[in-house]
Formats: sequence, C-alpha cells, structure tokens
Amino acid sequence: MQITKLDHVNIRTTQLDVMVKWYCDVLGMTSGPRPNFPFPGAWIYAGENAVVHLIGVENDAGAGSESLLKLEHFALSATGLIAFEEKLKSHGVEYRRGELAEFNIVQINIYDPDGNHIHVDFRTDEDV
Repeated sequence: MQITKLDHVNIRTTQLDVMVKWYCDVLGMTSGPRPNFPFPGAWIYAGENAVVHLIGVENDAGAGSESLLKLEHFALSATGLIAFEEKLKSHGVEYRRGELAEFNIVQINIYDPDGNHIHVDFRTDEDV
C-alpha cells in the first residue's frame, strides 16, 4: 500500500451557502457533483478534484471557527486495497469499509491513536 495524495478536507459549517459562494468566488473553485448523502452539504472542486467537502450543520457546536476548530476527518488516496486491508488486520486496526459505487471508490475508515478519523480511498477500477 502506498499513499498517493491528500484527497480532501471536510468542513462543518452553519453557513453552507455563504461558504460555497466564498470558495467559488474567492478561490475560483466550482461546486460540483456529490453523492446523495442524507445530510446537507456541497463538494467544492479544484479542476476535476473535489478537494473541499462542506457539511451544513444547524448550530455552532458542530462548526469550526478560529477559536474552536473542528476537523471531522481527512482523506488520502491510495493504491493496493487488498494489501492495505491485510496490513490493518495484521496490526489489529479496526476499520470500516464503505463504498461509493457511483464514484468507483472504496473507503477504508480508520482512527489514529489520538482518535482522528482518516479514510483512505481506493479506486474500484484499479488493479487491487
């Protein structure tokens, strides 16, 4: 298994529309396709890559700020899904596998020793 890149950041916000507009207007990014998750949000793209994922929340307890940053997770793209799952098992690391079939992605969700949520993304059309 080899990590190939940081895939995206996920940000909670009480100002979803304002945030989408800011990322598009100020940073020149675009709002694009997003899986049909059961919660509000937007995926913001740099070129063909959705690098900022926004989640709409109802109150500030779920949103970050300069004084109270809340990082929900970070994601990495990788190759070698089967080898990675074997490595996790051999190290006794619990994980949750998720699939986004419409995007040809398998997500392996894990937590580091401090409890930070990480998901490692593998293309389902790669040679595993």
